[in-house]
Amino acid sequence: MTREEEDRLVARVRNGDEDAFEKLVLENQKKVYNLALRMVGNEDDAFDMSQEAFIKAYNSILCFRGDCRFSVWLYRLTTNVCLDFLRAQGRRSHSSLSYEDDSDDEKELEIPDERFSPETEVEKKELREAVHRGLMQLPKDYRVILLLREIDGLSYEEIGQALDLEEGTVKSRIFRARKRLCAILAADGNISERCASKKSRGV
Repeated sequence: MTREEEDRLVARVRNGDEDAFEKLVLENQKKVYNLALRMVGNEDDAFDMSQEAFIKAYNSILCFRGDCRFSVWLYRLTTNVCLDFLRAQGRRSHSSLSYEDDSDDEKELEIPDERFSPETEVEKKELREAVHRGLMQLPKDYRVILLLREIDGLSYEEIGQALDLEEGTVKSRIFRARKRLCAILAADGNISERCASKKSRGV
C-alpha cells in the first residue's frame, strides 16, 4: 500500500468510515503482530499488544499529524505499548539479527532451518539460545531499534519517526547496539574473538 493510499484511508477513518480502518488493520496486522511477538516473546501477549495498538490507533486517529506514514506511526504505538508491557512484566524478548564482521561488513547471523542431522539441530539450538541471551542482555532501547532495523526492515528515517529520534541518533544507537551484541556473542563463543575484541572497544 502506498502512502497516498494510506492517507486516503486515514481521511476516510476520520470521517467515521470503519471499513477504511479495517483495511488499514488488514494491511498492517501481520507486521504489527510480528513486531509485538519479537518484543514480548509470547504469542498470547503479542496478540493482546497488537490489538491494543490498533485500538489506540483508532482512538487517536485525529491526533495523527501525517508527518510520517500511518504504518510508521502504528509502529510507534506498537513499540510504546510493548515497552509499557515489558516494564510492567519485567520481561525481555528475542530474535536473530545481523552483525558486522572483521571488515565492518554486515553479515546475517542466520539460524539454519531444522531439516538436518540431530548434531546440526543441537548446534542450531545453541546458536538460537546464544542470540536470545545476547538480546536479553541489551538495554530495551537497543533491542527495539535493532528489531525495527534488522527484522522489520525500516529505514533510518522511518525508525526515527517511529521512535521520535533524530536520524543521526538512530544510526549511532544501531551501531552501538550491534557492537554490544557482537561482543556478547563473541564472549559466548559464537562469533570470532577478533570481532569481539574489535567491537567491544568503545561500547
